[in-house]
Amino acid sequence: RMAGDGHRQPQARRYPRGESRAAPQHTMLAVTLAALPSLLLSPSVPATGSRARAAAVRMAGDGPSFGDLDGSTARIGIIKARWHPEMSDSLIAGAKEALAACGVKEENIVETEVPGSYELPLAARYMALSGSVDAILPVGILIKGDTYHFEAISDSVSSGLMSVGMQTGVPILFGVLTCMSEEQARVRSIGPGNHGPDWGRAAVEMALLRQSAVGGPKSKFFMGFGDSGEDDAKPMTRPAERIGF
Repeated sequence: RMAGDGHRQPQARRYPRGESRAAPQHTMLAVTLAALPSLLLSPSVPATGSRARAAAVRMAGDGPSFGDLDGSTARIGIIKARWHPEMSDSLIAGAKEALAACGVKEENIVETEVPGSYELPLAARYMALSGSVDAILPVGILIKGDTYHFEAISDSVSSGLMSVGMQTGVPILFGVLTCMSEEQARVRSIGPGNHGPDWGRAAVEMALLRQSAVGGPKSKFFMGFGDSGEDDAKPMTRPAERIGF
């Protein structure tokens, strides 16, 4: 109600001696019906106990489905952020199991690590430009705290990884968990809810997509990077050693 809308308080009713002051039933019903919309639209009471735990571990969907993937020629890079090592190691182990199941050779898996998730985009760019891989899986875990740090890092990392993929043409998977609590992160990284296997299969699928687009892993240079199977018309040669890859 706004000030000055002309609302006037009703006059108080005077009850004769002996008359009940209880509101008539039809009045109580009218008040209840009038309050019903506000009750339906009011914010729900925060879940507690087992309800809160069930909400905390709920995941969106069951993940994508993958067909038969032949990763025998795929070269996959994995970059690990060292925060929360137990969970990140479990994610990588799950991803590597999926890579092996798809036929990716152990020698075709390139691994390195960085201090934290914020460093993942730059490391992914270095690896993409090295020409040593067909797809890259950066793995990190971000858990919300009491400050805006979580939102700032999450936005920067997701935008940075997407930018690396668009600029280099090398598929960059989003293997970064962005969770509201440590419990959410553990459910998604350890045990049956481990996201690592799906990330591994997605990396193989995207690596095969890239190979089909550029003519195979070693048939030609891709934007000036990579091996060439031909001796002629080489625009450049790679250095003999590459730091970290």
